[in-house]
Amino acid sequence: MSIEAKASGGTPEYLLYCFAQSGNAYKAALLLETVSAQRGRQLWQPRFVDYFNGETRTPEYRAINVMGEVPVLEFGGQRLSQSGVILETLSSRLDAYGAANEAERAEVLRWLLFDNHKFTSYTATYRFLRALTAAPDPTVLQFFRTRCEGAWSVLNAQLAGRSFVIGEHATIADFSLAGYVFFDDEIGVHWRKEYPHIHAWTERMRALPGWKHPYDLMPGHPLPKRGS
Repeated sequence: MSIEAKASGGTPEYLLYCFAQSGNAYKAALLLETVSAQRGRQLWQPRFVDYFNGETRTPEYRAINVMGEVPVLEFGGQRLSQSGVILETLSSRLDAYGAANEAERAEVLRWLLFDNHKFTSYTATYRFLRALTAAPDPTVLQFFRTRCEGAWSVLNAQLAGRSFVIGEHATIADFSLAGYVFFDDEIGVHWRKEYPHIHAWTERMRALPGWKHPYDLMPGHPLPKRGS
């Protein structure tokens, strides 16, 4: 039975462990939602992870993912963690947003690694400190801001003269790099003014079928007020 046939009746094929503030989970959620919109059937459902109340540190969650992280993708008796692995698996299984040839496959991998090592790594840490902690150290914030600006400049240069990260069609590299860019208000960046090629790319990502902001796509927003 095909994946789509399984998803067309009853429980969707894919269960994604996620929460609204996680850009890494958003990478997988957005791909699944986009493909669902294209095919006219819901292929996935979220499973809320209560990260801010410590669920990922519990023995029960560590039995699900020893790394204590989201996202986790569950399907067909399997569980996968790490967003890059999940994106590659979904691309292959759903025949969506993959590379057209071996040369493109290498480029996709190159940008996935850049994203995980630098773009998301710096941006996610900076955004967490700036928007989700009570009293971040200004020196630490400036350190990560400088690192972010370097990574943002690399992507901005790559997107000059092309629609998507590796060319004229979206791939999982785009979904990976898009994990945190829609938290621009929390990051404190004005893409249109400061990184115009990134801004134009985010508009093309917004135009994909089924696009939603992470806070509209995954459960857990808004966070309860501190002390409530």
